[in-house]
Amino acid sequence: MISVHSKPLVYRMRKTTFRLSVLVLSAFCLMAFRGSDSAPAHSAISGADAVQEASAAQCSISNNTFLSGEELVYKIYYNWNFVWMSAGELVFRVRDLGDRYHITAHGSTYKSYDWFYKVRDKYEVYLDKATLLPVASSREVAEGKYRLIDKLTFDRANNKVISQRGKTKEDLETAEYGVDPCVHDVLSIIYYTRNVDVDQLSVGTAIPIKIFIDKKTWPLRVRYLGKVADKRIHKLGKFKAILMSPDVIKGYIFKDENKLKIWASDDKNRLPLMIESPISVGSVKAILKSYNGIKYPLTAQLSKNSKEVDSELPE
Repeated sequence: MISVHSKPLVYRMRKTTFRLSVLVLSAFCLMAFRGSDSAPAHSAISGADAVQEASAAQCSISNNTFLSGEELVYKIYYNWNFVWMSAGELVFRVRDLGDRYHITAHGSTYKSYDWFYKVRDKYEVYLDKATLLPVASSREVAEGKYRLIDKLTFDRANNKVISQRGKTKEDLETAEYGVDPCVHDVLSIIYYTRNVDVDQLSVGTAIPIKIFIDKKTWPLRVRYLGKVADKRIHKLGKFKAILMSPDVIKGYIFKDENKLKIWASDDKNRLPLMIESPISVGSVKAILKSYNGIKYPLTAQLSKNSKEVDSELPE
């Protein structure tokens, strides 16, 4: 039971729980994965944790993992004080528009969770088919009383982003920002990362990526941690999986020692299966609930069993 006397704590729980979940999956990589403000975009990790770093010289990548009609649904769980709660769902959809892909992500809390913190978020991006780089994107954020509209147009020829940002459609302010030629938004980076050929990477390799969000370019490193032979995914069964660990913002919603982990299917689809992270207040899991329209057979699935459950999680 949450004490009514712990309002600052409750507010922080409300704010971080679903914002983390939506962005995490709009996270395979996202804002919450970014490194410190001063970190260079492609600097190697130093000290005992030094790892090999993949080249980021090539901006474009071919799409070999998804197609139009793909739909992925994730269920978000939040844990506080040793109790897991079903918080909401996040749905990704892909459409083919000729020379572009239109990708959307809609996140919402369940009605049973709305009393605690109501979320109705909408993300969308248009990707250049030839490069999988974003052409334009938008976020419509409605989280509790917080509102934000953020529309981005990527001017690749001039290495800049045109931002229209405000609380309502009537008060959008326009600004321009210089960006790196390889920069992504929080949604495009998911589909880019799914196409990285991890079979060519050594365990421990850090993949450097740049994301533009909230008026700034943020450096990101996603570390490849190897393959898992038998990973149980709640209500879906067991899978051969790839394990990744993105950088996080220390002291923001993460503790310094926290590590966010992502498991993806070890097959041609590279479906994100589960994301798990301790945060400053509790912990979060985002788990694939259903999938439709995937490009290849899901050969990473070793067993399909709805009774293969995580006993800690609610129905």
